[in-house]
Amino acid sequence: MEDGDDELLALLDDEYARAILAELTTEPMSVSELCTACGISDPTAYRRLDRLQAADLVAEEQALDPDGHHYKRYVATVEDVTVTFADGSYEVAVTRSGTDPADRFTDLFEGLS
Repeated sequence: MEDGDDELLALLDDEYARAILAELTTEPMSVSELCTACGISDPTAYRRLDRLQAADLVAEEQALDPDGHHYKRYVATVEDVTVTFADGSYEVAVTRSGTDPADRFTDLFEGLS
């Protein structure tokens, strides 16, 4: 059992964090889009997104709106979380998705060269 396992499980026990993660598996979304989709307030969304980012389950990316302004969108970086119980302990395993913004940037950059 790693130090962060209990924090990760506590975060996933939070209904708002789970709702945000579920919505972000469909497409990247802004905070206002998440608030509407999940039926939560801005402060609640920002608190959960901060915790989800700290746990490396969500990443932010910059987007450009039609008016030319930049804004943040969030994307899920996790596909699977597994809890295994064995030999008097438990272990949490996280499978990351291939949609990590850093990976996409690297793929884009390599495609240009």
